[in-house]
Amino acid sequence: MKLVIISASQRKQSQTAKVAQYMVEAAIGYETIVHLELCQLQLPLWDGKQTSKLAESSDWLMINEHLNQADAFIVITPEWSGMASPLLKNFLLMCSSQDTANKPVLLTAISSGISGAYPIAELRMNAFKNNKLVAIPDHLIIRNIEEVLNAPTNNTSVFTEHDNKIRHRIGYSLHTLQKYSKALKALRTELIDYPYENETLYSYGM
Repeated sequence: MKLVIISASQRKQSQTAKVAQYMVEAAIGYETIVHLELCQLQLPLWDGKQTSKLAESSDWLMINEHLNQADAFIVITPEWSGMASPLLKNFLLMCSSQDTANKPVLLTAISSGISGAYPIAELRMNAFKNNKLVAIPDHLIIRNIEEVLNAPTNNTSVFTEHDNKIRHRIGYSLHTLQKYSKALKALRTELIDYPYENETLYSYGM
């Protein structure tokens, strides 16, 4: 199975990418794990036309291949003014149900303070109507992000209680996601083998 982790900060060397790299190292049960840091890639601004994805400078074809092959996703966004990042919203608009439908996604929001809930609520409400990703019930909100998930140093060889709790919670969420990955892979096979009559009429959600 293949896991694709998407970090959606618009800043390079971000705390979001730090969390993604931690998850790359912590996730188990996958043959392949890919981290896509969106700010390091060339993505056009989605204008509703398929041709915009194929601009000469666009990395979309490479990204889309990973999406098509993936069995599960982790989406990580910073909270900016109570919202998910514009880069993530643009990316999700570009995703096609042909590549992402009925694949589980673990939502993760990060905050430098004590916030972080609003991006999760926003994504659950309106991010998956047409791409048909399946957000699993569990999600992660990682607060005070500068203080956790850092590599140990000579001065900090022991993690704080808060840091240890976050790492354990991430482990639980990754374990849950991997089980959904297996279950929904079987579901997708079933849907392909036994399609509904004229189901192409319903490629978009209501």
